[in-house]
Amino acid sequence: MTFITRTANINDLTFIDHLQKRNAEELAFFPKVVFEREIENRRIVLAEYNAEPCGYLYHGSLGNICRIHQACIQYDLRGQLYGAALVRDLIAICEASQTSTIKLRCGSDIDANQFWQAMGFVCEAVTQGGVRRMRDINHWVLNIQPQLFFFETEPSAKQKDASFWRKRGDLSASGFQRGLGLKRYREAVLAKKDPHG
Repeated sequence: MTFITRTANINDLTFIDHLQKRNAEELAFFPKVVFEREIENRRIVLAEYNAEPCGYLYHGSLGNICRIHQACIQYDLRGQLYGAALVRDLIAICEASQTSTIKLRCGSDIDANQFWQAMGFVCEAVTQGGVRRMRDINHWVLNIQPQLFFFETEPSAKQKDASFWRKRGDLSASGFQRGLGLKRYREAVLAKKDPHG
């Protein structure tokens, strides 16, 4: 039995998209065209078990900060250090490019929070997530280079709550908002919630 990590190529696109869709509740969604572009940019690290793809890690550009956009291992192979191998591979890539920090966001109800903590990441902030799940978002960071100032916070373990999510024809804002727009949309949805369920 062999396990390796390597840079993904275009032949891996179907697997990556399929694994993303199978884990849609835990991962942010990216259209297939994004994966095509990022494979070309060499920003997806693939895991192979017995010469078959079993997971991937999609990261952003290698500047001062590198962001992990998605990381996923097939369900039946989780907890066997394959995800850790992907992260170690990314750390080596970041060290070689003199990237000082790796960051990612993770929903508070996802088991992966324990994985990131075990990998040495610390929670630097907790923010509110979207209205559909009503969970928090933990912001994890791994400082490859020592930082002069760093503030750590307790990660949230809030579970998702879909009871607030309703399709309302009278809400003019879209659920696909960020920042202040998302905050206003969230307030509008909560204000319209029927208290009797």
